Amino acid sequence: MKAKWSIRAGILVAMGGLCFLGNELFHTPTGVSAGKEEVIAEIIRNWQHAHPANQRFVILPAYNNDAVLDEETGLVWELAPQAEAVTWNEARILCTTRGTGGQKGWRLPAPSEMRSLVGPAVDAPGPNLSPGHPFLNVQPTSYWTVVPEANQPSYAKYLDTFLGNVLSLTRIYTFPVWCVRGPAKSDE
Repeated sequence: MKAKWSIRAGILVAMGGLCFLGNELFHTPTGVSAGKEEVIAEIIRNWQHAHPANQRFVILPAYNNDAVLDEETGLVWELAPQAEAVTWNEARILCTTRGTGGQKGWRLPAPSEMRSLVGPAVDAPGPNLSPGHPFLNVQPTSYWTVVPEANQPSYAKYLDTFLGNVLSLTRIYTFPVWCVRGPAKSDE
């Protein structure tokens, strides 16, 4: 009888220990969430400090002040992207026929080129461009990129300007268009 009681007591103690250990392993201290938010805020501050808009972007008089040179990348961006959402095929045609600032030679940007404008993730209203950037009419949404999805011919890549993620969606979906000029970068 004592042996059964000892075994039951041992099992009970072992179970209690496992419950305590499990609670300690999977319990998130309340300070961790606050610490995570501080780390994210510091990342955003560092990115903004490393990419000061007043030193990085120059509005170009040679383009009738309708375009912006990004001195960090050497790319020329439209000052005011088109707000109207269009399909991917329409976006490609729109950029190649664009005459912004009296200049031809516009195209859809590569994903990495779009990401160069967008900083670390922020809460709405987004997008997270450098404070003091000169751009006008930037929509809090996603923008098409030039890259088709290799594994799915009816899909193309776009940039989520809130998080900076490159995702893909069917080409018949609609997003606004932000055209760029400069040597094409092939990526993703």
